[in-house]
Amino acid sequence: MTITIYHNPDCGTSRNTLAIIRQSGEEPQVIEYLKTPPSRARLVELLEAMAMTPRQLLREKGTPYAELGLGDPKWSDDEILDFMLAHPILINRPIVVTPLGVVLARPSEAVLDILPNPDIGPFTKEDGEVVVDASGKRVV
Repeated sequence: MTITIYHNPDCGTSRNTLAIIRQSGEEPQVIEYLKTPPSRARLVELLEAMAMTPRQLLREKGTPYAELGLGDPKWSDDEILDFMLAHPILINRPIVVTPLGVVLARPSEAVLDILPNPDIGPFTKEDGEVVVDASGKRVV
């Protein structure tokens, strides 16, 4: 089974999502999207699969969002895609693709909804937040 994560190793949410996938027994294809950004066609496919607009996938924090004026509603979806392709850091992450669907895993436990084996056992995020407790119950 192929699972793909568009990953940023500097992002805690992305690291937690990757850890959840691995704890489910899968070793995903990891695409560090800042080094290997998706093509325009692939980005459009991902957006369609998530039922999101480009604006909904824009990341503001730690990006050139403000300096580029991307909060202005004048930008079309095509123009926002152009900005994302020119500045991949504007693409929110992590995006996870499995045979069961595609999600923007924010929060990281959103990935459980599309994992073939969501029964991962106890899992605690890097910041200490418990996702699945010792009894196997999803807490968040």
